[in-house]
Amino acid sequence: MKKVLFDHDGGIDDLLSLMLLLSSPDIELIGITVTPADCYADEALRSTLKLCGLFGKTDIPVAVGDLHGINAFPAEWRAQPKMCNALPAMLRVDAKLDQLDSRPASELISSLLEEAVEPITVLMTGPCSNLNAALDDSPQAHAKIEEVVWMAGALKVRGNVAMHNHDGSAEWNVFWDPVSAKQLLSKNLPLTLVPLDATNAFPVSMDFLASLATLRSSQVADLAGQMWAATVTSLPSYEYTYFMWDVLATCCVLPLRQHMRFTDKKIDVLVSDPSAGQTTISANGTQVSVLERAEKEAVLAGIIELFDKNFVTDF
Repeated sequence: MKKVLFDHDGGIDDLLSLMLLLSSPDIELIGITVTPADCYADEALRSTLKLCGLFGKTDIPVAVGDLHGINAFPAEWRAQPKMCNALPAMLRVDAKLDQLDSRPASELISSLLEEAVEPITVLMTGPCSNLNAALDDSPQAHAKIEEVVWMAGALKVRGNVAMHNHDGSAEWNVFWDPVSAKQLLSKNLPLTLVPLDATNAFPVSMDFLASLATLRSSQVADLAGQMWAATVTSLPSYEYTYFMWDVLATCCVLPLRQHMRFTDKKIDVLVSDPSAGQTTISANGTQVSVLERAEKEAVLAGIIELFDKNFVTDF
């Protein structure tokens, strides 16, 4: 089993990513940390603990980060975990607070990496601030990392940041804390980037949701469908499509990776307005692996297959 440390920032696609990891027989989650970026931390923590409870995984340590980025996510996006906690399945299970580690997320990450006896894969579906701080505090933890998979960046496509002081070139996970992103690149980690260039091919379509809905006896598929349905009205007027941003990145740590193609590129991050957070291809950048494309039908079929099950907790 692949040992995975999951750092997320509480949005609906982050929670769906957690459900994928908890559904996979090939993954051992050794820790979960929450960045207060695309969420309000208290609600995202509650969602995380409830999902762990539904899957019977209440022994995984969970911690919340105390670091805050330079550019805050929109408030209406950050409120999404509260809606998820109002869904029937989530209301039927308690959040086990004894699963909560009292240390900040960055300290839990550094501790888990230091103690690891096998290589660890770090999956990040939010900003990288927790991991960056953990490696600053514990440089020796670098050697325990087999790979970092990060949903971040926009290389040859437009970003998804629409702010009055920005040119629209950045992706939000980098824009939230571009300084940390640039610092993380300087650490020369075995980093795999999943940018908008790849996730733009994976919109959450009605056809996909209809396929998920055919799994009438699956509690997991039902909850996943409800969460995705809630995204239909979650985006502002300048966006009309919700993509599988974090879900596609999560598939990179699953056997579904066999349906993906990666290439090496040298990447840099800009930190100044109006292009703060822009990820650029640069001869002077850091070499990373970049997801170029994925076989869409195979990946979507794999996601549906993983969600075709019931929860361990009887509710």
